[in-house]
Amino acid sequence: MFDFFKTLFTPVIAILDFITKYFKTVVFLTIIYFVVGSDDVAVKEMNSGANLQKIELVGPILDVKTVLEKIDEAKSNKNIKGVLLEVNSPGGAVAPSVELTYAIKELVAKKPVVAYASGIMASGSYYASIYANKIIANPGSMVGSIGVIFQGTNLEELMEKIGVATQTVKAGRFKEAGTPTRDWKAYEKEELEKVINDTYDMFITDVATARKLDKTKHEEFADAHIFTARQAQKVGLIDEVGTMSLAQEALYQLSDVKNPVWTKEDKFEKFMDKIINEAVSNFSVHFSNGLKAY
Repeated sequence: MFDFFKTLFTPVIAILDFITKYFKTVVFLTIIYFVVGSDDVAVKEMNSGANLQKIELVGPILDVKTVLEKIDEAKSNKNIKGVLLEVNSPGGAVAPSVELTYAIKELVAKKPVVAYASGIMASGSYYASIYANKIIANPGSMVGSIGVIFQGTNLEELMEKIGVATQTVKAGRFKEAGTPTRDWKAYEKEELEKVINDTYDMFITDVATARKLDKTKHEEFADAHIFTARQAQKVGLIDEVGTMSLAQEALYQLSDVKNPVWTKEDKFEKFMDKIINEAVSNFSVHFSNGLKAY
């Protein structure tokens, strides 16, 4: 019985653990931020002479508002001649991954983009990178996992043990497809499979188009295969294997920048983004249902 309750309250425990770990630090830094004031003005002054920008895509892809804003800034800033997209992400929800994909595609239409896999460039994060002018992966990185998944828990036995039952009034045969309160019926699984298969087809079509691959051979480069950097290069998912310096040099050449000056980030905002991403990583991946590109 204890194990059942432990499983049930794991999301709550994860949240409390995060608060315990970071609450005092966040409060302290927030006070400092408002007392001392943001260095936003100083950052803008330093960036006035910048000609290259690095955008980081880190952690699960769920809320991409901040990354989209940075992409838009890079697109509209005439001083920025090229963008380095540094990726270390397992993927995430389908819709925001697609949003990033086409935002990068629009950016590439105006200035060169090099995508660099610093750790993991998988599923949704690989999707986001496909339209970059060049994709380079760290020798120790993992690339691929091109696939789509829909997961949900089945709490029926647990609910029976603790004496909880659901009541449902619905209109529409498939309205409970994906419910966590019981085993899914065959026709519900078929309905979900239609969504999964169509989304997967969209994924491999875009990858094949962007990377100039043969879609009919998708079982070689997709099918949720996980590749090392060298293997990913062999199947055409990336262009080169190398470190950050190689990715930067590739961007210098593509953007024709002789004296590179990189934009600087607000340290406080970067720190807060890191904390939020870590918090999301701790429990969102495991405790949220829905269509995912992981």
